[in-house]
Amino acid sequence: MTLIDRRVRGSRSGRPVMMLLDLLGRRWTLRVLWELRGEPLNFRALQAACSGMSPSVLNQRLAELREARLVEPADAGYALTVRGRELLALFEPVSRWAETWARDLRG
Repeated sequence: MTLIDRRVRGSRSGRPVMMLLDLLGRRWTLRVLWELRGEPLNFRALQAACSGMSPSVLNQRLAELREARLVEPADAGYALTVRGRELLALFEPVSRWAETWARDLRG
């Protein structure tokens, strides 16, 4: 069964946006993507960057992200695909908004 054929948690529509939100909502998924935003990382470096996430969870998340074509094996370990980099770029405005929001909450 492929990613596209799987049931999406919290959605009966199976719309692509719901599939993406389901994937991104899994524990550690966004962190793995974030840590790969720069250069490729090998498994141990990625695990360390993710504050010592368990190897089994990291393996599962990498498998899901590879299946979703957001992460790919690289000579140096794992890297974002073109689609993975596009996705992270979409988070830049959200990140800027969150910085402003956090300042407002503090002030």
